[in-house]
Amino acid sequence: MNPTRILTLAACACLLAGCRQTSDQETAEPAMQHTLQTAPDIWITLFDGSTTEHFRGYMREDLPPAWTIEDGTLALIPGSGEGGDIITKDTFENFELTLEWKISPGGNSGIFYNVVESEDYDTVWKTGPEMQVLDNDAHSDGNIVKHRAGDLYDLVEGSRDATKPVGEWNEVHIVLDHGHLEHWLNGVKIVETQLWTGEWDALVAGSKFADMPGFGKARRGHIALQDHGDRVWYRNIKIRPL
Repeated sequence: MNPTRILTLAACACLLAGCRQTSDQETAEPAMQHTLQTAPDIWITLFDGSTTEHFRGYMREDLPPAWTIEDGTLALIPGSGEGGDIITKDTFENFELTLEWKISPGGNSGIFYNVVESEDYDTVWKTGPEMQVLDNDAHSDGNIVKHRAGDLYDLVEGSRDATKPVGEWNEVHIVLDHGHLEHWLNGVKIVETQLWTGEWDALVAGSKFADMPGFGKARRGHIALQDHGDRVWYRNIKIRPL
């Protein structure tokens, strides 16, 4: 065969192979992207009833001894040792948080997010917004608008009282996605608002947090549970970054 013809055929074969490879790559990439986009939701278990490894005290490296595992729950037992607010070791930005809480008669606690550690603030409530945990019937805060269980504490009143009787478990679902905030309690969406807007600034300015320049500003922070001096129990704490 003519050497020139051989070279021509070889070049055509290489060109065809290259086109086929490019076509295969173009087909494979969208398939990979589709797989990534439809991957199952990844939930991180922060407390499963057996270990407190994901929590520590606010502004400290260890877990205060008043917080302990009791019958598979993360329990605050006042008087059993040093207490204080506790936070997740990790920080989160956009997320869904689910958990269950049970409060003692007349008790008070809270679930916080976007908490920032700072020497300027000695407690978590001075930096991060709170979903109130409360015995609405027996605690005095139950009579205060924006202070009831499920409320965005001192900022947004819940649409209704969705709590279960004291001593029963309440299911929480908190969604924070690029400033869009929802509080769900026992399957009922009771709070919906938008953070970091002019309206948000006005809410803060009209609240007890008005003189705290760092309150509600952080877009990433710790999840926190409050020691308000009353017995409270938490369980099944999970978070899904968005």
